[in-house]
Amino acid sequence: MALQIYAGKGFDTQKAERFFKERRIAYQRVDVLKYGIGKRELESVAAAVGLTELCDRESKAFRESVLAYTQNRETILEGLLEKPQLLKLPLVRCGRLATVGYCPETWTAWIEQKRI
Repeated sequence: MALQIYAGKGFDTQKAERFFKERRIAYQRVDVLKYGIGKRELESVAAAVGLTELCDRESKAFRESVLAYTQNRETILEGLLEKPQLLKLPLVRCGRLATVGYCPETWTAWIEQKRI
């Protein structure tokens, strides 16, 4: 199963990459801020973790965006596709499994269950 890290800049992204490097687990890194994220990938991650978890509600950019004031699923998805800087990163995806942010306990469970 291919592991993907949708990354941006920040310490959580660096820690996530270090976690997998230390365990010699191959992954594909996608710079979301440079290349964006596909609609199907975003929907897959949203199905795994929930749409509200994807939004970086702490960021100034999110608080100033329309997304902070809507509950419409399609509007939120389209907004995140247009402005990937509103995503909470890193997004780590392995098939239908996904996490948002730095989640070493979850990743360790995936490894123990041989999901990765």
